[in-house]
Amino acid sequence: MKLFRKVVAFFYLASLLVSCRNARQETGTVSVNGVSLFYTVCGPEGGKPVVLVHGNGGSHKSMRTQALQLARKGYRVYSPDSRGQGRNAPLSEYHYADMAEDTYCFIKALGLEQPALYGWSDGGIIALLLETEHSGTCSLIALSGANLYPDCGEGFEEFKAYILKLGTPLAMMMLDEPQIDPASLSAIKCPALVTVGSKDLISVEHTKLIADSIPGSELVIFEGETHGSYIKGSPKMGRCLLDFFARNNY
Repeated sequence: MKLFRKVVAFFYLASLLVSCRNARQETGTVSVNGVSLFYTVCGPEGGKPVVLVHGNGGSHKSMRTQALQLARKGYRVYSPDSRGQGRNAPLSEYHYADMAEDTYCFIKALGLEQPALYGWSDGGIIALLLETEHSGTCSLIALSGANLYPDCGEGFEEFKAYILKLGTPLAMMMLDEPQIDPASLSAIKCPALVTVGSKDLISVEHTKLIADSIPGSELVIFEGETHGSYIKGSPKMGRCLLDFFARNNY
């Protein structure tokens, strides 16, 4: 059954690549908040803008499947590499607040009018911080596997040991950050979708806390899925995003 799912996912992704072959593909760099960010753009000019923000140590490639799904439906999809990651020069220090400000400045620098924003893992944290600090920047936000503080699941001690072994500045950030007060999420006024896998390292209970703290948010739990199994190379999250956008007339 697992092999069958992998084969189906492979051919689905292949069909997306074929369908987007004639779409204009762009790359660029932009200077924001003291750093330079590499980004890609997929989808027709004039399409409603969507910004995809990847997780820790990822890049614009992390959510390529979702980018193609959205582009095929007419959205203009922007996928920046977060500071110090992907094609950007590495840094000696990282903070989520800086990344959120980077993303806000990225949206403004490219002249995107209230885009939709989807963040996975660190990207979800960035989405929360951006809309609490700059409420109204986005038309709607979606986040998967995000957390408000480091100790957010039963496997935290094992995760901590792994991070200490890595020892990189980017990884070490996750031991102390984020530190988000759930009450601060009441500042988020746009529609919000919060998702998690039932086998995610972020607990379902913690994710429910996030959803309950955002006025009117939607919560989706992907049964049997891990932190990224329904996202990386999978069409599941893309379909979920498209349904969410449709429900909110975006």
